[in-house]
Amino acid sequence: MIGDIISSVFLVLGAALALTTAIGMLRFKDTLSRMHASTKPQTFGLLLMLIGAMIRLGQHVDVGMLVLAGLFALMTAPVIAHRIGRLVYQEQRARDGLLSRDDMENPAQD
Repeated sequence: MIGDIISSVFLVLGAALALTTAIGMLRFKDTLSRMHASTKPQTFGLLLMLIGAMIRLGQHVDVGMLVLAGLFALMTAPVIAHRIGRLVYQEQRARDGLLSRDDMENPAQD
């Protein structure tokens, strides 16, 4: 009974974060803001939902697959966000004045 309540709390919190991701993708205007909305809360929401599912499954064999899915999400989300950010910078589709300092304009000489 307690495990079901804890599992439900994790699932509802994860679903709420996924909802904020969807709202952020619709409301934000530029790509960099959308990228932030699509990576941060979505990944954390997915992890919360996976934890809730793990608690609900208990000692079932599928818990290992949920752990692997969570690790895969943690490894790929930052890489994807970095690549999208670099692409936006290179294509100059970001709004003017969005960045206060441009570290990539004059790279440091070794």
